[in-house]
Amino acid sequence: VAKSKMKEISVLSLICSCLYPETRKNIMDMDIKPINKRASGQAFEVILKPSSPVSDVAHCITSPPKRDISLEDIQKKLEAAEDRRRSQEAQILQTLAEKREHERDVLLKAMEENSNFSRMAEEKLQMKMEQIEENRLAYLAALMDRLQEKAISSTELRRSKVCPSGTR
Repeated sequence: VAKSKMKEISVLSLICSCLYPETRKNIMDMDIKPINKRASGQAFEVILKPSSPVSDVAHCITSPPKRDISLEDIQKKLEAAEDRRRSQEAQILQTLAEKREHERDVLLKAMEENSNFSRMAEEKLQMKMEQIEENRLAYLAALMDRLQEKAISSTELRRSKVCPSGTR
């Protein structure tokens, strides 16, 4: 229980030092009281107290020393950044080229399907027109046959009425 409480204290002190930067200068002691435990987790009450002069020395944390960055290191980092930028740019250009190629393929396919549809519709229309023409010619031929038959029968009927015995 004591170890877990110490971990909680160190995590809370880190969080508090991030939220309250003024506490870094005069470090505060914390008192943590657990509130009722819940199914969703635990709740704690954190009480910040000004620290005693004795604890200031114990809590003094120094940042790690910064190493000197040489001109060569900076140059290497800049070159690496430039390489990454070029690589990313090449990747973007490749993606755009692939998209353009795909769009061109889709357009060609659509044009081909449209052409096929037009050709099929034209052929179908041509066949329909030919069928209509054939039907029209057959109708006209049948009509001419009936007219000729009527003409022949009317001629025969006139002959028989004019000359029933065959003499005039």
